[in-house]
Amino acid sequence: MAAPTFNTTGTKSTTAVSLPKSVFGVEVKNHELLKDAYTGYLANSRPNLAKTLKRGEVRGGGIKPWRQKGTGRARFGSIRNPIWKGGGITFGPTGNENYSRRLSVKAKHQALRQALTLAAQDNKIIVIESFKTSGKVKDTISLMDKLSAKRNTLIVVSVLDDQVKRATNNLPEVGAIFAKNLTVFHVLNADCIIISKKSLDLIETWLGGDK
Repeated sequence: MAAPTFNTTGTKSTTAVSLPKSVFGVEVKNHELLKDAYTGYLANSRPNLAKTLKRGEVRGGGIKPWRQKGTGRARFGSIRNPIWKGGGITFGPTGNENYSRRLSVKAKHQALRQALTLAAQDNKIIVIESFKTSGKVKDTISLMDKLSAKRNTLIVVSVLDDQVKRATNNLPEVGAIFAKNLTVFHVLNADCIIISKKSLDLIETWLGGDK
């Protein structure tokens, strides 16, 4: 399987780069694994911020709201009672919940190979000699236009330095990522994946030998 190739200025090369079959040409038969890797990434990225106050954590309530008998009302000992408005929450989130999901490294790599294979089959892969930038956003926009890369574009680089970040951070539909930080989430969400040649070699070494 081959992918269109461009030089650093966005000029298309006459010869296409052959994508390594061990990474971009695997059999995609386990869609459940793709789902597990995708949802696992989201779960592991989820911040655990939800927390409610239990009865003993609510302020106030140190005195009975009214006397025990003679009022005609139900007896209560504290306004911190869970059935009161502003009282404690029963069985609410404590902030100690663990939402993370574990997936073996081998399974993650297999899922990523399948995702890259699907991207290659859908002609989403573009190979560029190298992503050299001065750090200016306008240069990145110009390059994206020459490559006809629209909508959600993922740029895979071998070195994610400050210049690459400055050139892509202010573009909402363009993201840059280090080759070995690729995940199923990034690949499946991208409409176009631009990979530098050095990154392609890194990916082949990283994923190609893991079976």
